[in-house]
Amino acid sequence: MSNSPRARFEAVFPVIRDQLLEHVKGEGMPAPALEWYRKNLDYNVPGGKLNRGLSVVDTVELLKGRSLTDDEYLKAAVLGWCVELLQAYFLVSDDIMDASITRRSQPCWYRNQDVGMIAINDSFMLESAIYRLLRVYFKSQPYYVDLVDLFHETTYQTEMGQLVDLITAPENQVDLTKFSLEKHRLIVIYKTAYYSFYLPVALAMYMCLIPESYTLSAVGGPRTVHPYVIAKDILMAIGEYFQIQDDFLDYSAPPEQLGKIGTDIVDNKCSWCINVALSLANGSQRAILDENYGRKDPVKEARVKEIYEQLGLRKVYSEYEEKTYKTLSEKIAAIPETDSQATLKREVFTSFLNKIYKRTK
Repeated sequence: MSNSPRARFEAVFPVIRDQLLEHVKGEGMPAPALEWYRKNLDYNVPGGKLNRGLSVVDTVELLKGRSLTDDEYLKAAVLGWCVELLQAYFLVSDDIMDASITRRSQPCWYRNQDVGMIAINDSFMLESAIYRLLRVYFKSQPYYVDLVDLFHETTYQTEMGQLVDLITAPENQVDLTKFSLEKHRLIVIYKTAYYSFYLPVALAMYMCLIPESYTLSAVGGPRTVHPYVIAKDILMAIGEYFQIQDDFLDYSAPPEQLGKIGTDIVDNKCSWCINVALSLANGSQRAILDENYGRKDPVKEARVKEIYEQLGLRKVYSEYEEKTYKTLSEKIAAIPETDSQATLKREVFTSFLNKIYKRTK
C-alpha cells in the first residue's frame, strides 16, 4: 500500500464512514436505510482531488512545525473529511439545480437508478454527518464551538454565493447585462473562496489553539495581531486568483492539457473572461458576444473566442497574474512570525500560493 499523504488520508475515510453507520444503526434504522447511507457516503465523498481535506492536515503540520502524533493526525484528518463532506453536500445538491449529467467521471448521484430526488435528503445527511463527527471527536476540546460555528458560517456564505450565481447566469437564459466583474468577484468569494481556502486553514488554526488575537513586541511598542483576520484577507485573495485562473484555463488551455473540455462559454457561466471582454468590447464586439455567448453551438463558441483573442485576454490575464502574485507575496511577507507554535506561519500561505502560481491545468 502506498505511504503517500493522500493514501494515509484516504485510509481514515472507512473509519469515519463506519462510525457514522454504527450511529445510524444504533438509532434503530432498518438495514435498507443503512445500506442506502453507505452507498451515499461511498459514492459522493471520496474520489475527488481531496485538496481541501488534505489542506487541513498540511496546515496543522506547518503550524506545529513537526510530524503529527497519531492522535493529532486522526483529528486533523477528521476535520479534513468534514470539509470533504461539505463539498459532497454542495455537489450533490448543485448537480440537481444545474441538471448536470456527470460528476467525477460517473453519473451524478441523483441520476442513479432509484435515487432521483431522494438525493436532496441524501445531501442533507452528508451535511449532518459533519456535525456528528465534530461531536464525537471534538466535544471535549476548548475550540469545539469554534469548529461548529465556522462550518455553519461557511455553509451560509457558500449558499449566498450559489444564490447570486443561479440568478445571475441561468444556463437557459442568457442576459449579459446581469454580468459584471464585481458580481463575478462576489460569486467567487462567497461560492468558492470561503469553503475551499479559508475553511481548511481556519480549522487547522483552531486545532492548533491559535487565539483570535495575540500581542507581539515590536519596534515602537507592542503590536496586536489578529491571525484569523490576516488569514481570511490573504486566503480570500488567493481563492479569487485561483478561480480567475480556472476561468482563464477553461478558455485558453487545450483539452489534452486541461484534462477536460472547457464549457464556460456554452454554459453561460459568469466567468472572469466574459466579464473582462464585456468591459473592453466596442459596440460591434459587444453585439457578437450578446449573440453568441451561452449557446450550445461550437460555431458560436468559436466566435466568442475570436473576440477574446481580439481583446487580448491572454495579455490581460498575464498582467493580472503577475500583479496578484506580487501583491500576495508582499502580504505574506508582512505576517509577523515568532517561534511560538500558537502563532501564524507565512509558510501556510506560500504553500497555497506556490501550488497555483502559473499552473496550467
